[in-house]
Amino acid sequence: MIAIDLGSNTLRVLSYDSKTKTQLAQYEKVVKTADGLAAHGVINEAAIARVIGAIKEAQEKIDFTSHPLRAVTTEAVRRASNSAEVLETIKRETGICFEIISGEEEATLTLSAVKNRLEVLQHSADSFVLVDIGGGSTEVIFSYKNERISKSFPVGIVTIAQSYENLENIEEALPQEMLAMQMFASEILVTKGEVSSFVATAGTPTTVAAMKLGFNYETYDARKINGTSLEKEELDFYLKKLLSMPFEEREIAVGTGRSDLIAAGILIYKQLYTLLGFQSCIVIDDGLREGVVLEMCK
Repeated sequence: MIAIDLGSNTLRVLSYDSKTKTQLAQYEKVVKTADGLAAHGVINEAAIARVIGAIKEAQEKIDFTSHPLRAVTTEAVRRASNSAEVLETIKRETGICFEIISGEEEATLTLSAVKNRLEVLQHSADSFVLVDIGGGSTEVIFSYKNERISKSFPVGIVTIAQSYENLENIEEALPQEMLAMQMFASEILVTKGEVSSFVATAGTPTTVAAMKLGFNYETYDARKINGTSLEKEELDFYLKKLLSMPFEEREIAVGTGRSDLIAAGILIYKQLYTLLGFQSCIVIDDGLREGVVLEMCK
């Protein structure tokens, strides 16, 4: 099975053996699909070229032809006014046909992957809230014993970073930008009850967890990241540490072209602790692409 997730910031590919339930190969590259989307409402030609280049690079490393494949894309392409043309260009150049999935399906697939990983880690929680902080949107998913309630919000690390001039402006604007998220969370917690755990996935939480464990972008190890606990107060420490690094060192730490986005993401992440009422969070690397392969295996 091969799953491809074209997100608002990153292209992620996973090759998976459904019989042995093991990962065969993976590929990940920052493509900044949503670069300029907040200002212009379209995915620009440079972003399309980056996506196509990354897919071709992945095809050189992973055999796409001999396995069932599903390629999905999310908020950036959902929102772009030129999405049809973008996907047609990608298909013509790479042979890959992407499917735009809804925020609801994205939440379902991501939750499936996270639940699977929590079970592997033997982390038992009757209820938890999961946040998936993407480049163009954030999904908030409440998982109770027999019920799931989720909603997608157009607040992402790329769109927020490109909507404000600096981190001070972002921090000042986030309570208002995330007000709808806060109202949704408050309503669910009042009507459905408190949850026992706070779980986060996607690039910002996993990058902060990697910094905590002493990894950089090249040495990143998802197996070690899964299950890492992050305290709210640690976010300020790692944000300051990131910003204090020389630019070249910062690029090594979090990946080329990612440092400004991760900084904005940390501020979004910190605000989520506040509005959800948690001081501690469990970080999981598994996300949409893992959810896609699990669904394919069924």
